[in-house]
Amino acid sequence: MTVYSNLAEWRAARSAADFPGRRVGFVPTMGALHAGHHALLERARAECDFVVLSIFVNPTQFNDAGDLAHYPRTLAADLALAGDLVDAVITPGEKELYPDGYNYRVTENALSRELEGVHRPGHFDGVLTVVLKLLNLVQPHRSYFGEKDWQQLQLIRGLAGTFFLPGEIIACPTVRDPDGLALSSRNRRLSADARVQATLFPWIMENSADAPAAAGALQAAGFAVDYVADRDGVRLGAVYLEGVRLIDNVRL
Repeated sequence: MTVYSNLAEWRAARSAADFPGRRVGFVPTMGALHAGHHALLERARAECDFVVLSIFVNPTQFNDAGDLAHYPRTLAADLALAGDLVDAVITPGEKELYPDGYNYRVTENALSRELEGVHRPGHFDGVLTVVLKLLNLVQPHRSYFGEKDWQQLQLIRGLAGTFFLPGEIIACPTVRDPDGLALSSRNRRLSADARVQATLFPWIMENSADAPAAAGALQAAGFAVDYVADRDGVRLGAVYLEGVRLIDNVRL
């Protein structure tokens, strides 16, 4: 594994003569890696010749400064988890990735205005902008994204198609703890009692008759509910527990 904190060095390596003919897989992350990220990396390793991991806590997708400040940064542990699954890690700084100060950005005007977009204004502008930058930097044949962020996945697929980006966007199933809670870097911020309570989130989402019933049951169980909605055979929800925001989705 080679770690590139300097984008000029990475771009020089990416343009080297040993890349043509090799299938490049890419897993973009904000760090604080867990078993869900590990599953993405395992699939990339199985399907590609060269695997790239990015670790960058993207400030432009946070509409809450407190959430950004508390987001875990665990680079040493992340590199240990990536281990032999990864050939290169890029860890750019904010000024390198946003030399324009975020004057140029990507905006989608339909799906990004719903669900997460209602409660996190500007969030998807930041996501789509940083993903476009990273895909241009890495030039992967396959990029791997988890299905837990269902809305984000649909928007990234649209981004790739709209801008004629080469390579495939590969969706990977949500990884859950044995008690059903979807893995998330934010889960570690929950107290022990709240972590137990959080298991009700996916259970209620899956076992309620419809979205309004799920929202009511979640509120009764002590969650602050941002939304629950049914779209395209998927029930999506976002809640707060102890001030920690959790999102999930289940197939109907």
